[in-house]
Amino acid sequence: MSVAELIEQAVSGLGYEFVDLETSPRGRLLRVFIDTDKGITVDDCVTVSNHLTRLFMVENVDYDRLEVSSPGLDRPLRKTADFIRFTGQEAQLRLRVPVGNQRNFTGRLAGVAGDRLTLEVKGESYEFELSQIERARLVPDFERKQELKR
Repeated sequence: MSVAELIEQAVSGLGYEFVDLETSPRGRLLRVFIDTDKGITVDDCVTVSNHLTRLFMVENVDYDRLEVSSPGLDRPLRKTADFIRFTGQEAQLRLRVPVGNQRNFTGRLAGVAGDRLTLEVKGESYEFELSQIERARLVPDFERKQELKR
């Protein structure tokens, strides 16, 4: 089992969503990103960090530093479930291969059907195969975040 799979299983067992894992070139730093529908607090990060520290000791995972945090307002979108969950929100996409001499697109996520994503950009709809998306991130919506806090 890879370190990412081990982390995903542990984080899911604690009731959080495993978003991403970043490592330093030699794997000495492990940066784990977690999320929930309600967002992440410092206490959530401490809980996951403590659990992973104990788990890594038992599983003999060699690392120097562990960081656990929220993915932030511009969270990456990696899985099909991410694109479905954030339908209606604005995102930036970078494609593996250009479409019409363009690799970068910013628009509203309009939905996922099968393995295809629909993105609305300035009134036009574009469809992309999920496998052709190199990188995707949410565009922060500060007004919406302020409304959620109230």
